[in-house]
Amino acid sequence: MQFDNTLDFAKALDQQDELSGFRNEFHFPVINGKEVVYFTGNSLGLQPKKAKDIINQELEDWANWGVEGHFHAKNPWYAYHEIFAEDEAMIVGAKPEEVVLMNGLTVNLHLMMVSFFRPQGKRTKILCEAKAFPSDQYAIESQLRFHGLDPSEHLIEIAPRDGEHLIQHEDILQAINDHGDEIALIMIGGVNYYSGQVFRMREITEAGHAVGATVGFDLAHGAGNIDLQLHDWGVDFACWCTYKYLNSGPGSVSGIFVHERHANSPELPRFAGWWGYDKSSRFQMEAGFKPIPGAEGWQLSNAPVFNMAAHRASLDLFKAAGFANLRAKSRQLTDFLEFVINEISNKNDKAEFEIITPSSHDERGCQLSILAHGQGKALFDKLTEAGVIVDWREPNVIRMAPVPLYNSYEDIYRFGQLLNEAIQ
Repeated sequence: MQFDNTLDFAKALDQQDELSGFRNEFHFPVINGKEVVYFTGNSLGLQPKKAKDIINQELEDWANWGVEGHFHAKNPWYAYHEIFAEDEAMIVGAKPEEVVLMNGLTVNLHLMMVSFFRPQGKRTKILCEAKAFPSDQYAIESQLRFHGLDPSEHLIEIAPRDGEHLIQHEDILQAINDHGDEIALIMIGGVNYYSGQVFRMREITEAGHAVGATVGFDLAHGAGNIDLQLHDWGVDFACWCTYKYLNSGPGSVSGIFVHERHANSPELPRFAGWWGYDKSSRFQMEAGFKPIPGAEGWQLSNAPVFNMAAHRASLDLFKAAGFANLRAKSRQLTDFLEFVINEISNKNDKAEFEIITPSSHDERGCQLSILAHGQGKALFDKLTEAGVIVDWREPNVIRMAPVPLYNSYEDIYRFGQLLNEAIQ
């Protein structure tokens, strides 16, 4: 498509957008009497308007039923997590029995590594991307130390080449081949939080399995953002949060995927809890853990119903919109944002913006990360004062994500105008 950085062009695209009505399903923050330009769905998604009513239903049932709400609430809490299986599986490309919602993201990463990082003999190392999100780094390092292993010796980090911002796919494959008989686990963020780079997860999984390693992904920046087919790709496990692109509120519940070839293996080591125990005999309170078949068998405690209630509101919108439709809009929104940023950079001698996110649709979701050459945090502060909510990463990277469920083409045009004003 031939883009034009004008208000009329942006409005015309919005009028043609069959998903534009979903914007009205969300609350937008207001600064100085105007709705903000909100491009931080990669950090915290906006609140669906229906979330309040859905949470209030659970509050009312708690008030009316007390503990009996587990069985007599409108949506009985005893089986509350089960109502998400099909829709959550749709988001990540899985079978319903391969997914479950539970805990927080980093807790789930640790639980997965308990089961899938089993260092033995020479095979003791974990491979990950350099500059992964800090929680991933800390979790991996602490898991190595828990097994008595020194991260400086047993952690393989794949970094961008000198002078580059992205990790070359062939460098990942080369490292897998070079260290094949030493790697116990490959765990990579499916979408790098800093650059927005989408890794080729299917090929990484195939390469890891070819050398005998287990492969898992942190999909905090992937779930609800990019096309995922975890089952078909043969991924061993994955975890994701629901408060970014899945719009479920700060610190909300996390999801896990465990491929069916593992999910139905009760002998696989795991940290167990009573909510993962066989449902038919859970209340007999017997010794000896008997896991539920599927991913449900990794649950520890009762479902966090209020967090999950907010997630329901968002999943209903994803289902109504259709993920293929959202992904198509996401590509065009991000292309338009890329065009606007480049036009401003090319026409202005006071600032130079370098987009470090890949240009290929197969290698990015809706996030763009830009290096603001010659600019400091003052530029970010000016944007914030003008009502633009984006994200700053030191030393001079601005991350932004036009989310197809609620962002518009006019948002992107407005952003461009405010960015141009901020650098004058």
